[in-house]
Amino acid sequence: MPTAKSSIQDLSQAQRERLASLEMRAFFTGEIRRSEIEARFGIKPAASSRDLSAYRDLAPNNLDYDAAARCYRPTAEYKPLFEIQAERVLTWLQQGFGDGLDVKLKQVAPCEGPGGLRKLDLSTLAAVTRALCAKRVLRINYLSLQSGPTRREIVPVALADDGLRWHVRAFDRSKERFGDFVLTRITKFRELTAKGGECELLVADEQWARILELELVPHPGITWSKAIEADYGMQDGVVRVKVRAAVAGYILRRWSIDSSPDHSLDPASHHLWLRNPQTLYGVESAALAPGYPDTERALADA
Repeated sequence: MPTAKSSIQDLSQAQRERLASLEMRAFFTGEIRRSEIEARFGIKPAASSRDLSAYRDLAPNNLDYDAAARCYRPTAEYKPLFEIQAERVLTWLQQGFGDGLDVKLKQVAPCEGPGGLRKLDLSTLAAVTRALCAKRVLRINYLSLQSGPTRREIVPVALADDGLRWHVRAFDRSKERFGDFVLTRITKFRELTAKGGECELLVADEQWARILELELVPHPGITWSKAIEADYGMQDGVVRVKVRAAVAGYILRRWSIDSSPDHSLDPASHHLWLRNPQTLYGVESAALAPGYPDTERALADA
């Protein structure tokens, strides 16, 4: 066990990796248990206890023990020991906590997307993921394109990437519906102790639960469609993609897929056409799909 004068460099590489994983899980989910360290790294209880003791020796003000829940939680003075990049955290959340190893660990937070993000504040991301994992209410100041600065109470339920920006999918108490909030537009936050109600949690989000099958084909306006078929490895001239209704519009926009019923958009900039646009009926995010008829409301700026 390290002494009070020990540093991270005094630890073995294996233990540094375990402590970095411990820190990320505590910071971004709001709790860490010995059993989670054991499951992640395949170590014995004695070793996980040593890791927690080593971490608390190096950062005595970072974790408090919650005897009732039998776990450690980050304190208000929490300062990460390890350098953390938001890109890695989001990829880690999206792909699970195995760090590339097929260790069959449960994904800690619902999180989907094709990749990519803009720079965002780690404290904001951590507050969102902690609220998501604990199913708690988050009070935020939000910059909306439509209404400017607003204050909202939201219940985060999932993270989603549209290829350009990361969003938090959440129940918006002011509008009494689920919507998407761009993480970089959250300017202030306050974590509340109140739990989200049953109608505010992920199980009640019909748009998230609904799975669509998009039938993508070469745009009929393209002369040499075989080239597009080769690009996407199409079978019989079509590629079928299953997506959640909540993110379908973002994906169609990101891939510049002509979603008009009569494939009327320019094939030079839309190599693919959505052959079954009727599958978007009742999909709120469809308002973002190129060429798709306008719907009553879009989730582009919740």
